[in-house]
Amino acid sequence: MSEQPWTVRRVLGWTTQHFEKLGLDSPRLTAELLLGHVLQASRVKLYTDLDRPLEQGELAAYRGLIARRATGEPTHYLTGTREFYGRPFAVGPTVLVPRPETELLVEAVLQAVPRDRDLRLLDLCTGSGCVAVTLALERPRAQVVATELSADAAGVARANAAALGATDRVDVRQGDLFGPVEAAFDAVVANPPYVARGEIPTLPAEVRREPSVALDGGEDGLDVVRRIIDGAPRWLLPGGLLAVEIGDRQGPAVRSLLEAAGYGSVRIERDLARHDRMALGTHPRGPADTHPGEGALGPDPH
Repeated sequence: MSEQPWTVRRVLGWTTQHFEKLGLDSPRLTAELLLGHVLQASRVKLYTDLDRPLEQGELAAYRGLIARRATGEPTHYLTGTREFYGRPFAVGPTVLVPRPETELLVEAVLQAVPRDRDLRLLDLCTGSGCVAVTLALERPRAQVVATELSADAAGVARANAAALGATDRVDVRQGDLFGPVEAAFDAVVANPPYVARGEIPTLPAEVRREPSVALDGGEDGLDVVRRIIDGAPRWLLPGGLLAVEIGDRQGPAVRSLLEAAGYGSVRIERDLARHDRMALGTHPRGPADTHPGEGALGPDPH
């Protein structure tokens, strides 16, 4: 053991270099998040305490997290939380770690649904509940149903809804896609598994640690997306929005699926890296929809 004390500054410097050698993404940020977790301190606090020496127990706990991260365990599983839309969500090995790109999916829905009206929203494949809870908190007159195939993940979503004060307006139901629902919605949103099965072994080690059921979209990645596109019209009010997160090369295929199913206002939107990331369309009018009525999003444009 070196006689030189392991200060916050020294520990962060060493860990950053270690993670860089291992080829991990965002080595400095990862070092800061893990140390902040051990010290129960914000990243800002770390920088105001750069010369603070770590106690032996703190150093041991930090070394343990470094070793686990080096084996590919996701950073946010180690800390137990991930910020999404400015709020902390509990995460663990039973749920997908929320991504910043999924905040764009939330934004698309928020732009489409009015703030000053009662709403019913459906979030499929809810995982941690980050989308469902965020929509409920950003639209205080919304009632949100969230469905999740995994009972363990549904438990995480319920816990997040409770921790963030949304239990009364987020109803998490365990089941497959539309199976647990019984009424129509103003918007259906989903972040389904969309990774092609053959691509999963090529994903970064930390992503492969996330639940395969939340990643594996079948041979072309679109198995669940197809089921959502086919099933949503039964559960959307006229003019209602379907918004689905997709893979970065799936835009043309998903556009074709939406258009073939009769959706209107179909569009593919990109993330900040200019990759295909979201597919959107409005409720397809069928022969039974002969009335000129309005859906919850306003006049149906078709």
